[in-house]
Amino acid sequence: MKSLFFLLVGTALGFVVAHKVNQTPAGREFFTGLDSRLSRFSTAVADGYRSREAELRDRD
Repeated sequence: MKSLFFLLVGTALGFVVAHKVNQTPAGREFFTGLDSRLSRFSTAVADGYRSREAELRDRD
């Protein structure tokens, strides 16, 4: 139960800090860049998944 409490407190503090950082111009730039990189990464993972799925489907 203690671990769950610390997990929730840490998550809440992380959101508060991220919100404060996002209010600055440098913070907005940081989060915009982070969002862009994460979007490219998730697109690459999805493309790889679909490609591998097609390979396996064609193999049968």
